Amino acid sequence: MRNDHDRSEDLYRRAVWLMPGGVNSPVRAFRAVGGTPRFIREAKGAMITDVDGRRYVDYVGSWGPMILGHADEEVMEAIKRALERGTSYGAPTELEIEMAAEIVEAVPSVEMVRMVNSGTEAVMAAIRLARGVTGRNKIVKFEGCYHGHVDSLLVRAGSGVATLGLPDSPGVPASLAQNTLTVPFNDADAVERVFAEHRDIAAVIVEPVVGNMGCVPPRPGFLARLRDVARRNGALLIFDEVMTGFRLARGGAQELYDVTPDLTTLGKIIGGGLPVGAYGGSRDIMQYVAPAGPVYQAGTLAGNPIAMTAGLATLRRLRDPHVYRRLEEAGARLCAGLVEAARAADVPMTINRVGSMWTIFFTDGPVWDWTTAARSDRARFARFFHAMLDEGIYLPPSQFEAAFISLAHTDETLERTVTAARTAFASLK
Repeated sequence: MRNDHDRSEDLYRRAVWLMPGGVNSPVRAFRAVGGTPRFIREAKGAMITDVDGRRYVDYVGSWGPMILGHADEEVMEAIKRALERGTSYGAPTELEIEMAAEIVEAVPSVEMVRMVNSGTEAVMAAIRLARGVTGRNKIVKFEGCYHGHVDSLLVRAGSGVATLGLPDSPGVPASLAQNTLTVPFNDADAVERVFAEHRDIAAVIVEPVVGNMGCVPPRPGFLARLRDVARRNGALLIFDEVMTGFRLARGGAQELYDVTPDLTTLGKIIGGGLPVGAYGGSRDIMQYVAPAGPVYQAGTLAGNPIAMTAGLATLRRLRDPHVYRRLEEAGARLCAGLVEAARAADVPMTINRVGSMWTIFFTDGPVWDWTTAARSDRARFARFFHAMLDEGIYLPPSQFEAAFISLAHTDETLERTVTAARTAFASLK
């Protein structure tokens, strides 16, 4: 007898033959949790529907961009109007100026910005720019922080690398990996020691709130220490806000924690669900970027008019401060309900949350870095994931990915999630 997910299974078998692992991004393959990935047919609001017709409350949100919810009517209408004018020109548009102005007005560190096509591309360009400005080679990153599939940064990365248990940097030349210095997240003393030992450090790059070993917030004062040590040693501080930008506050984590980096990378939300990335910083630093300066970077589809249109429709909605109050209230309500449900089932767990980003860790201690995150019971998480999936709740299929709340998650959908969790936690005993 065929099961309830026949079409997803059929599609997955076909996909595995045509694509590595059957997917175009590793974590989608369900390798960390087992089973067959659900192939999605459509999405609306807080709900996604798979090809077998089953609907789920979605907490992946396309891995962060869908802060307004899926298929938001205003965003969709703007895209439809833009499509009538063409999809790409290879020449400047007024939309790019409007997007740049929106980012510059919102993000404290950014006086000038360059659009690119993905978060990975933004990070790659920001690293190149930092090296060009400082004349140095080495980069400091943190264990469990993922900054896209940039060669020199796929060293002790989180996200899909941690999920699949791959070696730190297969395919990365040793000469590149040697220029990456890795220290534990939330350990400012370790950063001080690295700078004492190395004088060729161009930049420190950090997810100010980590989303790629699960949601892990900075300890009080940690980001300020990074700002101080980088400045004292002539290095640049890069905030990778691809995930946190316009998510935790309109000005991102740097607004929330009142720490201003030298460079910021952005993505996800600024594209309104379409592929996009950006990097920006002070006018002095950004004037090094070609054609204004000698640090080369280019992109055929950078500033794509459809992506700019979707992003602007989204960012203009986020000018309303009520958005972030609502997301904070929803996050607090959901996580309080999940904690209560786990306690009632006598299941040890920890929830980390910052605003609308959150993660359940199956551990009975705090999670502050990669070492403590990695202690989580991944087998139990896999069982919980499938129990929630059976109850119609779609969570990230990895212990080491943050979940996201959108404005489309109503009180009813949050309560539905908590009710599902009561059943799922009970099944773990």
